[in-house]
Amino acid sequence: MNRFSNVISVFLVLVFASPVFAAPEVGKPAPEFAMQDTEGNDVSLTELRGKTVVLEWFNDGCPYVRKHYGSNNMQALQNEAVADGVVWVTVISSAPGKQGYVTAEEGNALTAKHGASPTHLLLDPEGTLGKAYDARTTPHMYIIDPKGELVYMGGIDDKPTANPADIDGANNYVRSALAELKSGTSITSPTTRPYGCSVKYSS
Repeated sequence: MNRFSNVISVFLVLVFASPVFAAPEVGKPAPEFAMQDTEGNDVSLTELRGKTVVLEWFNDGCPYVRKHYGSNNMQALQNEAVADGVVWVTVISSAPGKQGYVTAEEGNALTAKHGASPTHLLLDPEGTLGKAYDARTTPHMYIIDPKGELVYMGGIDDKPTANPADIDGANNYVRSALAELKSGTSITSPTTRPYGCSVKYSS
C-alpha cells in the first residue's frame, strides 16, 4: 500500500468556516481548502494564490468521464493548461463503497493508466470539498483566477453525451474560458450546465 494512503485518510484537513456551505458563485471568492494530495503534498487554495487553478471532479467508473479520458480529450486539455502555468487539481469525492472510490495508491495508478497529468489528485471521501463547491457531476469543472475568485463553473463542453464522437465540434467551455482569462477578456460563458454522472457522495 502506498505509504501515503493512511496519511491521506488521517490528515485530510479542509478549512471551511462551517459544515453548511453557501453555493459558490462566479465572481466571488472560491471556497477555501487545504488538504494533502495523493503524493502527500500539502495543497491549499491560499498558497495557490497568484495562479490560475482548475478543479475537475473525476470518477473512473463514469461513462461521461470515460468519454473524455478514453478519447484523450481531458489529458490534452490538462497538458495544455499545465504547460501554460495552470494548476490542475483533480478531485475524487466518491465515498467508500461507492463507484469511483479509490485509495491514494489506486488514484495514482489511475493517473498513470490514463496518462493524465494533473498537478494534484485530491481524495475527498467525506465529500466536504465537493459539497463546498456544489460539485454535482463527474466531470464538473471550475476555474479560479489568480486572485482566488471563481470565474467559471459548469460542464467541460456543450455536448452533454457519453459519446466520444461528440467531442469533435464541441465548444470546450474550459479551454475557451482559460484562453479568455489569459487574454484579459470577459469569459463568454462563465456558468454552464454540468453534465455527467452524479457525484457518489456518502449521503
